[in-house]
Amino acid sequence: MSKVIKVLKLGSGNGQRDPHQKPNRALVAGGAGFLGSHLCERLLRDGYEVVAIDNFHTGKRYNLSVLLRDPRFTCIEHDIVDPLPAGLAFDEIYNLACPASPPHYQADPIHTFKTSVLGSLNLLELARRNNAKIFQASTSEIYGDPIVHPQPESYFGNVNTHGPRSCYDEGKRSAETLFFDYSRTYGLDIRVARIFNTYGRRMQPDDGRVVSNFIVQALRGKDLTVYGSGLQTRSFCYADDLIEGFMRLMNAPHAPAHPVNLGNPGEFTIMELATLVVAYTNSRSKIVHRPLPIDDPKQRKPDISFARNNLGWEPKICLAQGLAHTVDYFDALLYGSRMIKGAAAS
Repeated sequence: MSKVIKVLKLGSGNGQRDPHQKPNRALVAGGAGFLGSHLCERLLRDGYEVVAIDNFHTGKRYNLSVLLRDPRFTCIEHDIVDPLPAGLAFDEIYNLACPASPPHYQADPIHTFKTSVLGSLNLLELARRNNAKIFQASTSEIYGDPIVHPQPESYFGNVNTHGPRSCYDEGKRSAETLFFDYSRTYGLDIRVARIFNTYGRRMQPDDGRVVSNFIVQALRGKDLTVYGSGLQTRSFCYADDLIEGFMRLMNAPHAPAHPVNLGNPGEFTIMELATLVVAYTNSRSKIVHRPLPIDDPKQRKPDISFARNNLGWEPKICLAQGLAHTVDYFDALLYGSRMIKGAAAS
């Protein structure tokens, strides 16, 4: 059963839209999450009425505490795996609903897969009924442990279909298939972004991603845990840059005929990241090594040529600047030194 966290004025749900009216009503599935809450904030700033839908398995209510003061914002507590509430009507739909860190998506792998597949089906049917534009937050995990570097959108990937990460990787691949089949079958306007490692304010201390792991360990004076040699690489995009990429992709006059990579092409080894975090936190933490998890990618770097050439988008915030902001956020979240828990991080 759904729970509305603020009075919601539902649309007629009949799909009737004035084609000359600027779209101004958006649904964000996963709206209480790390990226979802940033997207809701951006849409409100751009003049939209926004409805977030979230089951709060990994999303946090305090991510929405400031947004709920805005009369144009509403949140529905609901799992998109289940049939959606009746009467919803939107011009734009953004699907960000899925745990995105290994500890979270592996905690209930079957539900993770259902979220990507059944959740996508429910949202695609809602978009079809409303003739709405719909956005899918896919992932660089599509590429698996890549043997092509950097990874262009044309690369089909190197994914283990039955490993411990497969619930997420294969779920997202299946969601992409559904989105493009709905586009071909029903003429639905779809936008699919493949997101590379992202970090920033509103990450959770226990989400298991490398940036948050390192910062929290350093602030607590614990050893930084590096899996494997630490020579594996990642490319880290600050959340504000990524949200700008979302908006550029969604507002492009023509839908790309393929998924679009969104990420920062700056490539760093995990050891380089660990060293930077120790420096930015003034920590005395040591770096320790643990065995590399199964199917952990050895390298990851996006080819963003399409986004740069067709969307006019590329990241602006370097890792050093983004880390400084993120360290401040976690310092405040853990110790209350600079801002009130999460909510004041705008």
